[in-house]
Amino acid sequence: MNLLGKLLFITTLIATGVFAGSPALADPGRFMDMNMVTKAPIGHKQFCRDNAWACPKERYQPVVVKLNEARWNQLIAINAKVNRRVKPMTDDDLFGKIEHWSYPVNGYGDCEEYVLEKQRVLIEAGWPKSALLITVAKDVDNAGHAVLTVRTDHGDMILDNQIEAVLPWYSTPYRYIKRQSPSSSVRWTGISDTRVTTVSSVSQ
Repeated sequence: MNLLGKLLFITTLIATGVFAGSPALADPGRFMDMNMVTKAPIGHKQFCRDNAWACPKERYQPVVVKLNEARWNQLIAINAKVNRRVKPMTDDDLFGKIEHWSYPVNGYGDCEEYVLEKQRVLIEAGWPKSALLITVAKDVDNAGHAVLTVRTDHGDMILDNQIEAVLPWYSTPYRYIKRQSPSSSVRWTGISDTRVTTVSSVSQ
């Protein structure tokens, strides 16, 4: 691990309280409050129709990844690799539609393409699919945004194309709305995000 990776690792462990001496799961603030079943985004439904193999209707046991140094290093590396490899382009320019979810096309895509690619690469690297959840939020401009939530024993970590660092969910400037269920790739759960943030333009 390079110096930057070590600093990020130590900073995140401190932020998530791993050095506090208490079990990570004892602090609910590290994890999003999943409060109700909700509908999948229209874009995800369309993605599943186009890529049925990626959206099996099976149910599986949720897994929380033990975030050791090797896993953390891999998470940072894959997030950075996909962010560099995929170039930003709107759905309108890429597909001629306002909203369309897909894997990157010829190396281009918007936030959903980044998320789907990161999820795919991490699954291929051996990460459990139940810990890699597409998540929908409102960004600092109150616009829809998608990130990948990684469920770890140190809390919910966010992989994002707008912010290079991998951060705990509560350290990102977004208002979280819904995400995939950890027990099924086709089910979604609403998020009760009641934090007081500095992003005053973001509504719940």
